[in-house]
Amino acid sequence: MMKHARGTFEVKVIPQKADNKEAERANVGRWSLDKVFHGDIEGISAGEMLAVGTEVKGSAGYVAMERVNGALIGRSGTFALQHQGTMTRGEQSMSVTVVPDSGTGELMGIAGSMTITMEGGKHFYEFAYTLPEAR
Repeated sequence: MMKHARGTFEVKVIPQKADNKEAERANVGRWSLDKVFHGDIEGISAGEMLAVGTEVKGSAGYVAMERVNGALIGRSGTFALQHQGTMTRGEQSMSVTVVPDSGTGELMGIAGSMTITMEGGKHFYEFAYTLPEAR
């Protein structure tokens, strides 16, 4: 049965130096991500994001990977999230999914997807997930 978790998070996005000159010329940027989750997820995450902009204002794409470490409604462990997003002239499309078989501890077997929204400068998440019953 699909369950739902909700809450907020703060994120620090820190620019990283390009690995090579070709990445700089291609307008590919890299950032580290540090998050603190509140609500039904209490924990932290760390990850990296790659993004590329275009010459058209409001158009870009990004991918990111992060590992969440904490508790989901009281069950502790870790799991990884994979992000894929595009912006077409300001219209956003984003997919954030749990990496299969990435759950550890009491979160082993977790699957699902996360929706992220931003209102008034604050980040909100809604996490639709399945998780085997506790043993």
